[in-house]
Order: sequence, then C-alpha cells, then structure tokens
Amino acid sequence: MRIHKILLISLAATLATVAAFAQDDDAEDRDRLRIAALEALISAPPEFALPRARKIMQENHSDEVKESALFILSQIDDPEAHAIVAETARTSSGDLQIEAIEMIGIGGDAAALASLKEIYASGDSDVREAVIEAYLIADDSDSIYELAMQSEGEEFEMAVEMLGAMGATDTLRRIRDEGGMSESLIEAYAIAGDYQTLVELAMDDADPDLQAQAIESLGIVGGEDVGTTLVRIYQGSNDDDIKEAAVEGMFIADYDVGILELYRAADNADEKSELLEYLTHMESEAVWEIIDSALEGER
Repeated sequence: MRIHKILLISLAATLATVAAFAQDDDAEDRDRLRIAALEALISAPPEFALPRARKIMQENHSDEVKESALFILSQIDDPEAHAIVAETARTSSGDLQIEAIEMIGIGGDAAALASLKEIYASGDSDVREAVIEAYLIADDSDSIYELAMQSEGEEFEMAVEMLGAMGATDTLRRIRDEGGMSESLIEAYAIAGDYQTLVELAMDDADPDLQAQAIESLGIVGGEDVGTTLVRIYQGSNDDDIKEAAVEGMFIADYDVGILELYRAADNADEKSELLEYLTHMESEAVWEIIDSALEGER
C-alpha cells in the first residue's frame, strides 16, 4: 500500500507540473497575440489606439506586453498618452521603467521630458543613463547640460559624452567655462569634432597632461588641417611628452605623410627609430624605401 501511495503522489506531482507548463505555454501564446495586436495599433486612429493601450497598462500583464503598449502610447500625440508614459516612468521599476523613459525621449513631449529630471535625481545608475539617453534621442542638449552641471564622476562623463555625440560644441564650451577643463570634456570635444577648441587646448600648457591629451585627441577629428597642425606642434616643442602626443595623434588620424616628414627631418637615430616604428605599424607605402635606406647606412 505504501508503494502505491508513493506512486500516486508522484503521478499527481507530474500531472501538476504538466498542467503548469501547459498554462505557461497558453499564457505565452496569449501574450504573443496581445503584442501582435498592439503592434497593429500603430496604424490605427488615435481615438481607437489610446483606450486599448491604456487598458493594457492598467491591467496585470507582463512587462513585454506593457512595453509594446508604451510604444504605441509614445506615438500618439495626445496629453493623456504622454501622461501615461510619464507616470509609468515615475512609478514602475526595472526594464519597464527604462522602456518608459526611452519612450519619453522618442515621443519628445516637453512636459514628460521635464519630468525626467526628477527621476534622474532619485534613480540608480541604470535609470540615470536611460534619462540621459532619452534626452539624446530628443536632441535636448540643454537638459543634458543641466544634468552634467549637477553630476560628477561617471555620471558627468556620460553626460558630456552624450553632448559630444550630439555635436553640441557650444554647450561643451559652456561647461568648460563654468566648470573647468577635464579629460572627459576633451574626449567629448573629439567626439564632436571640435577642432577649434582642441587646438586651443593643445596650445595651452597650463596643464601638461590635459595639453597632451588634447593634442592626441586631435587625431580623432582627423583631416589635412589636423595633420599639419600636429606636425607644427611636434616641430615647435622640446617636450618629449608633447612630441609623443603629436605623433600619436598623427597615428590615430592615419596621417603617415606627416610622420614621414618628421622622419626625414629628424637628426638623430633614436628619433628616427621611433618614427620608423610608427610608419611600420601604419603600413605606410614609403616604409620599404626607408628600410632599404637604413639598411644601406643612409640617414
């Protein structure tokens, strides 16, 4: 009898597991259909799409289903739709909150975008990153500037990097004027392609480390003007760190013409050896001729 009882218990547990899997499969199927239906609302009139997306947000559904509803709401130019997305960004958590924040960036509603500053102040690192990315999507450099000026460390770096990606050179210069220079700002100038500011910094020897970084970062901007500027900086300096930064900049910019010019003008073996190494790594067409000359003992 004991064996039969054990078998019955085992069978009951197995049937319960099968039933649970069947219910899970059924729930997943219903969710897939809901998501497909929500995606179809993208072409529906707002007066049809809004109440249905709103109903989904009010009910107990998976995050995946609600994320689809959020996207539909973000595409509806209606105060109620904007308010639902903003409320979700304020009150939800995890992936759903991140999605709502992103949808605010896509929707571009001014009131919803303004509400993100409060969310940024109380959010964790993931939320703060999502807020800055939302402002990037919305092309709202003024808001990113405000967040940068109240942030420090990695959060400041992230904000100025986004401004660099937006090409917001005037805003970056404003941060420099009000908050001082930093490595992350120089990186942002390079990302933004701000040749003018980087040249100014390259000529400023008040902070040798930042000066060297600015010189090297010119290589990211690239172009003929950058190459000739880096050659002039190299030739006009007696500081080994500045010279190295200039060559690194030419290397980054793939400006082998300038390094070749410096090689031919160099008057000592150590300098020529270092420049030849750069040309070799750059696979410059002129390097083979230089190697032959060096092998023949020519300087």
